[in-house]
Amino acid sequence: MEMETSNWTTSQEFIFSAFPSSWGESIFCFVPLLFIYAFIVVGNLVIITVVQLNTHLHTPMYYFISVLSFLEMWFTTATIPKMLSTLLSERRSISFNGCLLQMYFFHSTGISEMCLLTAMAFDRYLAICSPLRYATIMTSKLCAQLTLSCCVCGFITPLPEIAWISTLPFCGSNHLEHIFCDFLPVLRLACTDTQAIVMIQIVDIVHAVEIITAAMLIVMSYVGIVVVILHIRSAEGRRKAFSTCVSHLTVFLLLFGNVALMYLRFSATYSLFWDTAIALGFAVLSPFFNPIIYSLRNKDIKEAIKKHVGQAKISFH
Repeated sequence: MEMETSNWTTSQEFIFSAFPSSWGESIFCFVPLLFIYAFIVVGNLVIITVVQLNTHLHTPMYYFISVLSFLEMWFTTATIPKMLSTLLSERRSISFNGCLLQMYFFHSTGISEMCLLTAMAFDRYLAICSPLRYATIMTSKLCAQLTLSCCVCGFITPLPEIAWISTLPFCGSNHLEHIFCDFLPVLRLACTDTQAIVMIQIVDIVHAVEIITAAMLIVMSYVGIVVVILHIRSAEGRRKAFSTCVSHLTVFLLLFGNVALMYLRFSATYSLFWDTAIALGFAVLSPFFNPIIYSLRNKDIKEAIKKHVGQAKISFH
C-alpha cells in the first residue's frame, strides 16, 4: 500500500486553479504578462551589457547591480514562462517533479537576491562610512567571494524543504490554489498528519528567520549611513551621498515588503484573490520595476545607455 502511494505521488500532477477560466480573460492576462517578462529580460540584459562594456562602471556597486540583474532574470524565468504557457493551455497542470523544480529555483534565486541585497547594503555602508578604507576593503576578490557566498547560501537553503516535500504523500485534491508552485500551497494538499503540521510551522519559522535577519542587517547598515549623511555639512554633499543609496533602498523596500506579506504570515490565511495579488507583486511586479529603478534613477547607467544607443544609430546610418 505504501509503495502504491509513493508511486502515485511521484507520477501525479497538480492543476493550477487560480488562473482565469475563460479564454478571453486568459488572453487579457497573457498579453501584459508577456510584455512584462520581455521587459524584465531585456532590461536586465541591457544593465548587464552596459556595466560590462563601460570600464568606468567596473566598480563594486555596479558589479553587484549586474549580478542582481542576472539573478532577477532567472528568478522570473522560474515562474513566468510556466504562467504564460498555462494561460494558453486547456489543461493547466504541472507535474509533481516539475513543481518541485519550480519551487527550488524560485526560492534559490530569491534567497540569493536577498543575500545579495544585504551585501550591497554592506558595500554602501563601507563606501559612505569608511570612504578612505573602502578601496582597500571592497576589492574585486571580496566582491566575488560575497557573490559566491550569496549564491551558495541561496541554492543550499531550500534543499532540505524540497527534499522533505518530495517524500510527502498527496492523496487528496490536486487543485493548487496558486499561480505557481510554492511551499505552503503545495503543503496544504499533502495528507497532513501531526508531523506535517509541525514541519509546516518549522518552514514558517525558517523563512521568518531568513527574512528578518537579512532585513535587520540592511536596516542597521542604513541607520549607520543616515547618521553619517546627517553629519555632512554641505547640502550638496548630503544629496550626493544619499542619491547613491536611493535605488538600492527602493528595491529593498519593494522586495521585502512583498516578501513580508507573502512569507511572514504564520497561521494567517488570505483569500485566493489576495494570495494571487501578493504573489504577482512578489514574482512579477517587483522584478519589473527593478530595471526601471536602476536605469532611470542612475545617472551613470542612463548616460552609458544613451552613449551606446547613439553609437548604434551612427553604425546603422
